[in-house]
Amino acid sequence: MRSFTLTEVENKFDIPVRQLSYLIRKHIIEPIVEGGKLLVSEAEINKYLALPELVRKKHTISYLKTLGPGVITGVSDDDCSGVATYSMVGSAYGLNFSWLALYLLPMMTAVQETVARIGIVTGKGLSGAIGKHFGRKVLYPLVALLFIANTINIGADIGAMVASLQLLAPFNFYYGAILLTLFMIALEIGFSYHRYAKILKWLTLSLFAYIITGFVIRPDWGMVLKSIVIPHFSLNAGFFAALVAVMGTTISPYLFFWQASEEVEEKKDKGILSEHHKLALDREIKEMRKDTYTGMSLANLVFLFIVITTAFALHNHGILNINTAAEAAAALKPLAGDFAALLFTVGIVGVGLLAVPVLAGSSAYAIAELFKWKEGLSEKYSKAKGFYGVIIWSMVIGMIMNFAGINPIKALYYAAIINGIVSPVLMFFIFKLGNDKKVMGSFKSPRWVNIWGYLATGFMGIAAIILIVFLVFDL
Repeated sequence: MRSFTLTEVENKFDIPVRQLSYLIRKHIIEPIVEGGKLLVSEAEINKYLALPELVRKKHTISYLKTLGPGVITGVSDDDCSGVATYSMVGSAYGLNFSWLALYLLPMMTAVQETVARIGIVTGKGLSGAIGKHFGRKVLYPLVALLFIANTINIGADIGAMVASLQLLAPFNFYYGAILLTLFMIALEIGFSYHRYAKILKWLTLSLFAYIITGFVIRPDWGMVLKSIVIPHFSLNAGFFAALVAVMGTTISPYLFFWQASEEVEEKKDKGILSEHHKLALDREIKEMRKDTYTGMSLANLVFLFIVITTAFALHNHGILNINTAAEAAAALKPLAGDFAALLFTVGIVGVGLLAVPVLAGSSAYAIAELFKWKEGLSEKYSKAKGFYGVIIWSMVIGMIMNFAGINPIKALYYAAIINGIVSPVLMFFIFKLGNDKKVMGSFKSPRWVNIWGYLATGFMGIAAIILIVFLVFDL
């Protein structure tokens, strides 16, 4: 019986190539690999077309179905700690940092596309790929700092979520932190990757609370537009500390490790790690790119709206010192109304439920690959105890921070600065790996990705150096 290329199937049977790629990855249509080409037999096509229309509709590919690791990564970037950092700079500096939402977008996208590309092409997470090609010694200090920064972020997020929930209903903070931590551990360990990823995707909707809040307060959009287009700088330690913190929480190492590993998880979940894997890479990279662009755009849009909200509702009313995301929500209530405060609070809790498992998971992927443990959310606990152990301890230590009298928000701000210093070092290895033809073959990073990637590396590196100079010489 005759076999067809994917393009021939599209022309003859009116099934788009994009749809065919999806059906092959889901094992609904089994392809034939022949002479280096991916073919589909007429029998397989007829078998698919013979399925009831309702069944075929369930397998229809849509824009939303192709979204996954990129969107989840982007949304987790706006976790409670990110909201706190953006709220602090918005209340302290007004719109002076809003331009970063525009200018960091292509840089952030270039980094995340490269790590995702590394995961798709090599079939390894970032820790495994860097360790294999540059040696594991390079990774020890970077992974150690990643674990410390992530755990601080987790502690800050748990504290912010509980404090935000207390604005809605009074309850004991410590009991709330324990129950919330146990719930998130159960969520990450108890669900298969396929079901877990679906839960995370639904939680991304909580981000829209911040966008709606931005419209509710009715800002001066002309002033906003001007602040986005024209960058603002102040040559002092406070400004550069805030600049490095914002960049560190926006282009953060945990996002690099998470997305690379989740691309591998997606491949396992969809059955892509097979003999026709290389032939499907082009389609995979196109879908990854769309997914990543969507996630990073949403992340930076929310960053912008948080700055807008706190700049107009807090900074313009003389409230210049916000220490937590919950404080920002509480301060909004008398100035912007109950609805705006409620939306801001809902956003903190919803995004926190998504981000804490991502933070813990990124540490687990990095450490497990470094020590060559069995790893992955697709694995059962009994088969990957070390991997899940890192997740559990990350969350437990983060929770304990809230009991030990440590101010997680102050620690968080310094963690963001550490991330801002560590990120450019890690990015050097990422772009070197992504541009290595021996590793990536014909799927190495395109020129525009390298340009924006090295710009991001240089920009963050220079800002970190200037901050260190200011701090050392007390300028």
